[in-house]
Amino acid sequence: MKIDWAALGSVFGVSLVVTVGLVALFTLGIVGLCRRERASVQGDGGGALAVTGAYVCFAACAAAVGYGIYLIMGKG
Repeated sequence: MKIDWAALGSVFGVSLVVTVGLVALFTLGIVGLCRRERASVQGDGGGALAVTGAYVCFAACAAAVGYGIYLIMGKG
C-alpha cells in the first residue's frame, strides 16, 4: 500500500483552513449579538447593524455546513 502524502497534506491543509474560517465566522456572529446586547443595555439604538452582520455570519456558516453535507452525500 502506497500513501499519497501530497494529497494527504492537501486535504489536511484545506480542512484546517476551512475549520478555522468557520470558527472565526461563527465567532463574529456571536460578537455581533453581544454588541446588540451591549447597545440595548446602554440605550443605544445602533444594534441593528450588528444583528444583521451576525445573521449573515450564521447564514454563511449554515451554508458551508450544508455544502459539506452535499459533498459528502455525493452530489446527486
